[in-house]
Amino acid sequence: MLLETLGSVLFGLALAWAAARHLSERLPARRVVFTTGTLGAVFGAYVTHAALGPGHLLATLVGAVAIGAVLLSLLIRPSTRRLRRAFPF
Repeated sequence: MLLETLGSVLFGLALAWAAARHLSERLPARRVVFTTGTLGAVFGAYVTHAALGPGHLLATLVGAVAIGAVLLSLLIRPSTRRLRRAFPF
């Protein structure tokens, strides 16, 4: 369980770092991004571990990364340029 937690924290930090680096103009403050990525991955590991049970380290880490990525995607704001629509009304 400890290895799953540490792995999910590291994967969450890596995921948040990649998101903050590539989408910095569309995300809130870096502190929020890193906190969300880390806590999202830990929550994902908890949910996956509860669903699968002990002994599934790789699957638990995949679940942690997936849920962490979903929570980080909820922070993305729309781009600043306006979208063109086919119908102007």
